[in-house]
Amino acid sequence: MPATTPLRLAIIVGSTRDGRFAPIVAEWTRAHAAGRDDLTVDVVDLIETPLPTVFPAFGQPPAPGTAELLAEVSPRLAAADAFVIVTPEYNHSFPAALKNAIDWHNREWHAKPVGFVSYGGVSGGLRAVEQLRVVLAELHAVTVRDTVSFHGHWDKFDADGKAVDPASDAAAKTMLDQLVWWAHALRDAKAVRPYAA
Repeated sequence: MPATTPLRLAIIVGSTRDGRFAPIVAEWTRAHAAGRDDLTVDVVDLIETPLPTVFPAFGQPPAPGTAELLAEVSPRLAAADAFVIVTPEYNHSFPAALKNAIDWHNREWHAKPVGFVSYGGVSGGLRAVEQLRVVLAELHAVTVRDTVSFHGHWDKFDADGKAVDPASDAAAKTMLDQLVWWAHALRDAKAVRPYAA
């Protein structure tokens, strides 16, 4: 596939809490990604695409209705060349709904890069990101080093949803630049030699 073909980016909105701040952060992230000519963007909001929380026994078919719910998410993750996960931090970790969505999938993550935009109180969601790195490594994903983090996120955006600190915009560019580099490298490599997990 030519390097000039835009990469398909899935932005996963990891919070499903009532009154969540996630839509503001996710839209800011989407705008940054959509402003690039090397990315096409699909926002996967887990509150709009709920997944079951009961998994079938190994070797058994899923419960009725599960396939229909997965059909709203799985093909979109499979089609993505790269991911950005937007996550808050809950109790020093990431939301249960996000872990659930990750666990329902396997090959969809293989040999694809993942970037992070996190938000929270003093830690800015960084502890959630560090735990996500361990989980995604098990699924053969590649996490990029640089992240975007909003500490005390409540006052970090103006009324139009724009970040008040220009350093946040610079951080988004750095993270997306790294993500695009890895996405091209991995997509090109898989075109020559399929990834074997």
